Amino acid sequence: MTTATETFEFELYSSDTPLETLVAAAQQGDRDAFGQLVERYEGMVKSVALRRLGDEAEALELAQDVFMKAMQRIDQLKEPAALGGWLRQITVRMAINRQVRRKPVVSAEPQTLEATVYESRTPLDSALTNERAQQVRGGLDRLGEMDRSTLVAFYVRGESLNEMSVAFRAPVGTIKRRLHVARKRLAAELEMLQAV
Repeated sequence: MTTATETFEFELYSSDTPLETLVAAAQQGDRDAFGQLVERYEGMVKSVALRRLGDEAEALELAQDVFMKAMQRIDQLKEPAALGGWLRQITVRMAINRQVRRKPVVSAEPQTLEATVYESRTPLDSALTNERAQQVRGGLDRLGEMDRSTLVAFYVRGESLNEMSVAFRAPVGTIKRRLHVARKRLAAELEMLQAV
């Protein structure tokens, strides 16, 4: 028996709810609507992540990160019908970033590692590496402030394009162009240094 003051909980959205309705509600901050979108696209995102990364645990972690980013930026989606492609694009970009930044995982017992590790670098290799590093530092010093700070942010500090966009207060496209131009200018400086 129920009383007039009791409330009944029911699901606001179902698998039949139109995509446009869910996206519009999610853009207004409705977490239930976003949860329904996650349920619909979770398999696709995990599949793309697994294909890119080749590791199931890492793919699951990436899928969570993708949906967190999507929830933060759902208001940027202009066309609700493009949600699947938008999520796929976020997944691919984040997987590429993860692949570029991750270190290879090596697991072995310490005794095995000590027995198999040997120094393959020669003194000449070390000297050449140091010389190249000095040339790059010299080339960076000869660049303008914008080129130098762009290259240092991306290659030395490992900032993403989005992080650089915020730090430099410029669109991502501008940051990409600056990186391209700065790399060309650094290559020209290194050629000049080697010619001397």
